[in-house]
Amino acid sequence: MHLLLSGIVGSVAYGLAGPGSDVDRIGVFAAPTVAFHGLRPPRESVVSTDPDVTLHEAGKYARLALSGNPTATELIWLPADCYETRTDLGDRLIAIRSAFLSAPRVRDAYLGYASQQFRKLTTRDSTVGGRRRSAKHARHLARLLHQGRTLYATGVLEIRLADPAWFRAFGERVAGGALAEAELLVAEAERDFARLRTPLPDRPDEAPVERWLRDVRAAHLPTPGHDVSR
Repeated sequence: MHLLLSGIVGSVAYGLAGPGSDVDRIGVFAAPTVAFHGLRPPRESVVSTDPDVTLHEAGKYARLALSGNPTATELIWLPADCYETRTDLGDRLIAIRSAFLSAPRVRDAYLGYASQQFRKLTTRDSTVGGRRRSAKHARHLARLLHQGRTLYATGVLEIRLADPAWFRAFGERVAGGALAEAELLVAEAERDFARLRTPLPDRPDEAPVERWLRDVRAAHLPTPGHDVSR
């Protein structure tokens, strides 16, 4: 496994982290190219929970980002201080980040993930731990809607939130029982996506992504004289 790009994502990157917040990391790695020609293809993802790290093989990462997956997408829009591993191929991936974007997939992905957070909120848990989880779901609902609308309207993904205190306060209000406020926020976002003009194309530009992935595969071919059976 050769790590191409990795960084800190989630609450730390957004500016929403508090005491006890997890530090989430995501990365892209390249498997040896010859491994794709054997009986058992290489693992496409490697996930650990202590620490919280998710690594996707380059091909899978490209498919996730092309689909508009918010978690995958944020890796290539991180502030510079959130990156922990950067290689030439990783920097090239960042350079083509706009190629992954398309209006329908951004809209559907961000609204879809926010709706998942809302459904979690409808199952109330009055315990202290339950309220804490509800506040977290509400923060991420608001964050997804904000980031999605901004990305849809400008073509730029805002990772570090300008006013994290607003999102924290919103989370506490919703966890305290203001579920209607979360429902209203979702409805407003749906209306905004319907009326906003977007610079994003109808389809992602797959050509530069294909070139990047082929270059990844070429870079991870065995060198002359290397015994690939080992």
